[in-house]
Amino acid sequence: GLDGSGVYNGSSDLQLERMNVYFNEASGNKYVPRAVLVDLEPGTMDAVRAGPFGQLFRPDNFVFGQSGAGNNWAK
Repeated sequence: GLDGSGVYNGSSDLQLERMNVYFNEASGNKYVPRAVLVDLEPGTMDAVRAGPFGQLFRPDNFVFGQSGAGNNWAK
């Protein structure tokens, strides 16, 4: 798997072969998740960034509003 800095630590050729499905290879053999995270409020994105793998994500892949839905849901 990947460590917190995005470097692959493993011995499986199959895992390494399939890394490009979910990750882009950046410089220095580091991998960046191929993901766009979307939410109406920034709090959840802050929780992801503060987590053990938060530094792997590109900052421009976080899309969020400045205020949430206020627990108002469409019917």
